[in-house]
Amino acid sequence: MDQLQFDDATKKELATFLEREQAHARVNDSIRNLTGMCWDKCITGTPGSRFARGEESCLSNCVERFLDTSIFIVGQVQRQQQQLLQAQGDSSSP
Repeated sequence: MDQLQFDDATKKELATFLEREQAHARVNDSIRNLTGMCWDKCITGTPGSRFARGEESCLSNCVERFLDTSIFIVGQVQRQQQQLLQAQGDSSSP
């Protein structure tokens, strides 16, 4: 089987793409973990057509914390991507 050869620009583009996809995977993993954690923490019985008052309040608070955390994570990922792009730009300067 032939090996593919990529030029430097393509390698950088692939590296950036992979980093972005890995960041998305980390965010999705965090969402999955936090969703499970909120459910396990707040739902104490078998859910019926409505949540109990305490469960509803707990879920609401947990979701708010989850959203705050998600916004923080997204901001961190964006900053890391910007730093990566700046470092790549700096290294390509003469």
